[in-house]
Amino acid sequence: MDHLTAIVADINSILWGPWCLIPILVGAGVFFTFKLRFVQVRNFSLAIKHVFGGLSFNGEKAGNHGMTSFQSLATAVAAQVGTGNLAGVATAIAMGGPGAIFWMWLAAFFGMATIFSEAILAQLYRTKDPQGHVTGGPAYYITYGLGSKGLAAIFSVTIIIALGFIGNMVQANSISTAFASAFDIPTPVTGLLLILLAGFIFIGGIKRIAGFAEKMVPLMASVYVLGAIYIVITYGAHILPTFKAIFVGAFDPSAATGGVVGATVKEAIRYGVARGLFSNEAGMGSTPHAHAVARVNHPVEQGLAAIVGLFIDTFIVLTATALVIMVTGSLDGTKTGIELTQSAFVKGMGPAGAGFVAVCLFFAAFTTIIGWYFFAVQNVKYLFGYKLVNVFSVIVLCFLMTGSYLKVNLVWELADMFNGLMVIPNIIAVIGLYKLVGKALTDYREKYIKGEKPMFGPSEQLTGKLAALAKTRVRHAK
Repeated sequence: MDHLTAIVADINSILWGPWCLIPILVGAGVFFTFKLRFVQVRNFSLAIKHVFGGLSFNGEKAGNHGMTSFQSLATAVAAQVGTGNLAGVATAIAMGGPGAIFWMWLAAFFGMATIFSEAILAQLYRTKDPQGHVTGGPAYYITYGLGSKGLAAIFSVTIIIALGFIGNMVQANSISTAFASAFDIPTPVTGLLLILLAGFIFIGGIKRIAGFAEKMVPLMASVYVLGAIYIVITYGAHILPTFKAIFVGAFDPSAATGGVVGATVKEAIRYGVARGLFSNEAGMGSTPHAHAVARVNHPVEQGLAAIVGLFIDTFIVLTATALVIMVTGSLDGTKTGIELTQSAFVKGMGPAGAGFVAVCLFFAAFTTIIGWYFFAVQNVKYLFGYKLVNVFSVIVLCFLMTGSYLKVNLVWELADMFNGLMVIPNIIAVIGLYKLVGKALTDYREKYIKGEKPMFGPSEQLTGKLAALAKTRVRHAK
């Protein structure tokens, strides 16, 4: 087991090293940012208006025809906001110093353009499965956009393993560990609770997943961020020194911490960018599954929603964790991961802090489990149809139970490896289809914003020149 763990760790050191996926993902973000003329800045206010304008939690329900735009966004954010926002950022700061936060922000800024592009492609190449349900995701735009069924199959297999099995095992382990530490609850009990709750939501399908996400995600994020704001205000005198440490530490880590962490600029960049990408998932091909099923008047609208989702994940939730750790002075070089986050909240809230983090971690990780299940099951349907969905659901529940009490380093290493492998076919497709993303944005700016007729309605197929281009690609792929 140790030997296999070492082999997988070596693979990960290459995949997530300074010369492979990190520069590719960041480079893709820079590429799309300039190609789309800083869409994440120019259209940010429009994105906020689209997501929150006329928002209602008791409106139209999800079904065969897909989800509302907000439900799709909530499902995507459910997957993005997980252990990475509570534990991952703490690891990044512990290993890379305060400057890692700056590089997280920078990676997220450019990542907004990538995730915008993924959402648009997911909308353009979405389709209906044999039972009439709207579906989509990278497997579909790889198949019909690039015309490569083999590459699409590779993506589907890797995401099923990465998210559906191993990734959810990791999330379950984080929950059980936090509850055992904070409340002394036996891990098998936590595991049983997890599979009962998850199974109930899985059985309900898209309607129950959408309903759960649109209600739980805003509540989860709000409670956690409000708790963090309370601590930051309590330690108000440390706010300005914290931001100074972040910006100084990005280029001179030892000066920011007085040598406590011992990080270099290289480590600040590596851990900040890597953990940031793990958290926001830009370019990884996961969130497009949720954005594909959104009912919107134009593909670009869901692209704008995706920008808001990444903003919430990184610039609000992840930053909240980072600031609590910094203002409370918890970065002493002795703790990392969730222990560092719990220590910071205990300093800010007293003994209740550990329980607060454990409860927030439960909801963050559990919503991620639901989101990742939804993403993975779309790929099960792509590969096998509906005949294996129930079997897949049972296997996921088994992995959740096992992950609750079995913490093996190999599992964490495998999660990192398959996460990296699923990036490759997705990023090839997103970059390969960048012209279509540009045409969609141009169409939106020239027609829809001026008040002309939308390109397609919630229940209609694509029409117009952009649709003709997409259909030409589909015919070519077939």
